Amino acid sequence: MGQAIPRTAVIGAGISGLTAGKMLKDYGVPYTTFETSDRIGGNWAFGNPNGHSSAYRSLHIDTSKHRLSLKDFPMPQHYPAFPHHSDIKAYLDDYAATFGLLDNIEFTNGVARAHRVDGGGWQITDQAGATREFDLLVVANGHHWDPRLPEFAGTFTGETIHSHHYIDPQTPLPLTGKRILIVGLGNSAADITVELSSKALQNTVTLSTRSSAWIVPKYIAGQPGDKLFRTTPYLPLSWQRKFVQLIAPMLGVDPRNYGLPAPNHKLFEAHPTQSVELPLRLGSGDVIPKPNVARLDGDTVHFDDGTSDQFDAIIYATGYNITFPFFDPGVIDAPDNHIRLYKRMFKPGMDDLVFIGFAQAVPTLFPFVECQSRLLAAYAVGRYALPRVDEMERVIDADQRLHAGHCIDRPRHTQQVDYFYYEHDIRARELPAGIKRAQHVPQPSWSGAGV
Repeated sequence: MGQAIPRTAVIGAGISGLTAGKMLKDYGVPYTTFETSDRIGGNWAFGNPNGHSSAYRSLHIDTSKHRLSLKDFPMPQHYPAFPHHSDIKAYLDDYAATFGLLDNIEFTNGVARAHRVDGGGWQITDQAGATREFDLLVVANGHHWDPRLPEFAGTFTGETIHSHHYIDPQTPLPLTGKRILIVGLGNSAADITVELSSKALQNTVTLSTRSSAWIVPKYIAGQPGDKLFRTTPYLPLSWQRKFVQLIAPMLGVDPRNYGLPAPNHKLFEAHPTQSVELPLRLGSGDVIPKPNVARLDGDTVHFDDGTSDQFDAIIYATGYNITFPFFDPGVIDAPDNHIRLYKRMFKPGMDDLVFIGFAQAVPTLFPFVECQSRLLAAYAVGRYALPRVDEMERVIDADQRLHAGHCIDRPRHTQQVDYFYYEHDIRARELPAGIKRAQHVPQPSWSGAGV
């Protein structure tokens, strides 16, 4: 009898769950994907009935198709350089259909509770109330669906929403002819600010930022900027960042050029904001730049620079929490978005649990989760083995210093990863080392049938 194969549960049918399922299927691992929605796509399923999509009607992805494309399933050549969310959803639909992934997905039947059994394995209670047992649990429920809101002194009496719920200028709030404050300066904040500052809507739009952000162009020399630049694993990341910081002034990335506050960090010590139109709107006076909010007072908002203004609505584009509602509180959680995972996948001491997609991968998540899923599948069939727990803890610290040690201390950056460094590390070092370990260390004692 050969290596036992684990009965595997996958939580979520977004990009992370789909790539995990594809690789598990390639390796002959039986699995069931639990999905709360009636469709695949997660964040990229616009109007997703499970409420987990942050896509707004006008959304185009900020990563070019050249970096977004999965290695096993190249993105169509006819796609624009920066695809619309409907293009991404169609791409994922084609991916699932091509590799026969839909048959393994239980739609409208998410995981209500995941309980770890003494001795290993998981008892999964689904939304229908049924309970089943699995040997291996793959968590791929995403981390852009639980909105995080700032805590400001005082109370605002106007209307408020998080950018997660923003659809268009009329949904969920009618935003025409209004005084609007947008809090945040990430990509979503920039897109929504540009859309709502259209003169056709007759709005007054103010943009407030705490840390400010470097604003990088989507195109450089007529080509998508991320197509022209990638980090290399053969030079320290710090050197590569310093080189880009040196040439940054020529790219016009300093937000002070457009009236925004100076960033409290160097370029790439936090995620830059990609926008072509925001500098134009700021420079044209269509958007009023402001520093952080100091306090709220009825319909009046006071800012750190001592100024104040009245508003009808506030849109908070202030990020997300990493949340696992199916785990018992205190068993597995991510306070302030911190979760210690070996190679951003494995929780030390729990060899029957794997996380896929819980990283802020630069430049994009898609090939990153595909890389993780290959390691997952190799692990499930016993071709890859984990190191000792103490070694895992040591490497977690080292990887965190490498990938996120340069970042400012914000929940948004706790899971920062450079994809190119990560992929090279997995392919050239971690997987070969894990293959050698698998020949000498005991493997998890899955109860699944042998093959």
